[in-house]
Amino acid sequence: MALFDTTGFRILEQGLAIVNKNKAVIGNNLANQDTPNFKCKYLNFSAVLKDKLNVSENAKYKKELHLSSYLVTDTNTFDQPDGNNVDSDTQEALFTKNGLLQEALINQMNSEFVLLRSAMRRT
Repeated sequence: MALFDTTGFRILEQGLAIVNKNKAVIGNNLANQDTPNFKCKYLNFSAVLKDKLNVSENAKYKKELHLSSYLVTDTNTFDQPDGNNVDSDTQEALFTKNGLLQEALINQMNSEFVLLRSAMRRT
């Protein structure tokens, strides 16, 4: 019996993996805020999570998801004179939002562990 092979744990695990990838994308945007002609990229979080959950539920059809196919290049934001469209304030806000999401997922995972420990003590 796999204790951690539940839908709840699977969703939390996949969510944390995506949050970490999103952190890298936002970090890359911030690192390139002074690079001429650089365009912001965003990770389509919900599409990645949905596809990752479908893959993990159908383990026999397991395939590696390439996150590059979920990256969206921002073409709507006004370019600066050098062609770069990174707004550091927006990226820092997204970084903070991503961190709060990560914290919420970790808290939820901790709650799952508390429930599991409680159930194990009662048996």
